[in-house]
Amino acid sequence: MSSEVQQGRFVRQQSRFREWVGERPEAGRYHLYVSLACPWASRAVIVRKLKGLEELLPMTVVDPLRDERGWRFLPDAPDPVNGFAYLQEAYVLTDPGFDDRVTVPVLFDTEANTIVNNESSEIIRMFYAWSDTGPDLYPADLRTAIDEINDRVYDTVNNGVYRAGFATRQHAYEEAFDALFASLDWLDDRLATRRFLLGDEAPTEADWRLFVTLVRFDAVYFGHFKCNLRRIADYAHLSGYLRDLYQQPGIADTVDFDHIKRHYYMTHPSINPTRIVPKGPELDLWAPPRRSGGL
Repeated sequence: MSSEVQQGRFVRQQSRFREWVGERPEAGRYHLYVSLACPWASRAVIVRKLKGLEELLPMTVVDPLRDERGWRFLPDAPDPVNGFAYLQEAYVLTDPGFDDRVTVPVLFDTEANTIVNNESSEIIRMFYAWSDTGPDLYPADLRTAIDEINDRVYDTVNNGVYRAGFATRQHAYEEAFDALFASLDWLDDRLATRRFLLGDEAPTEADWRLFVTLVRFDAVYFGHFKCNLRRIADYAHLSGYLRDLYQQPGIADTVDFDHIKRHYYMTHPSINPTRIVPKGPELDLWAPPRRSGGL
């Protein structure tokens, strides 16, 4: 057991499969496995849609409920590649000695019958190389700024909510909690003077990586993960920014609050042993963004 775990801190498992496919493949060569509940997988779902890769890259959504065997396939959406019942079978097929936690997204090679990559940050950047369609989410002149924002947002917000929610000691929870809200305050201040994180023109990768956490925050992280200093709805600028992103063409179709809430509240027995899923909160993400400062 690592010293971090001994101190009550949540330590995220490193992605195992990291092969890179840098050229546009033939249609159907690769298959994408995702969960609509998982923010990491949602990054890939969003970029696949924005870059117009739906026909090139088939996608299967797994059941939001997982057990000790991990993600399973829905009865009405079985695994179309190998007929697996659980995504774990793809991991073991690729590495017979694999015994870690099964994660999504998974990019699977249907010809080699093996997992290519299960690291979301790398999968979405492969998609940029696969398509000239849609927005440039990682423009050359903004890459350094995007990477800097991504680093802070990943550590304190994307992973920060998990570090708070899965902390097993009070000091570890408070450490993550304080860092999370310091970053949310910083982001809210940043958005007071610009529509998106890096200007007014269009969202970049940094915005979409933040979005997947913000859209889940009030529904699950605020209560379930005890991230309850403020809701996103309470922020002057983050709240409108979230609605602005949600209302971008096609994005709402990638968000499934039923999957999100049932996954979090029903598959973390150490946090919610009753598995009761709350009926609220009421969210109106279609309300006008109402950005202040003329935005």
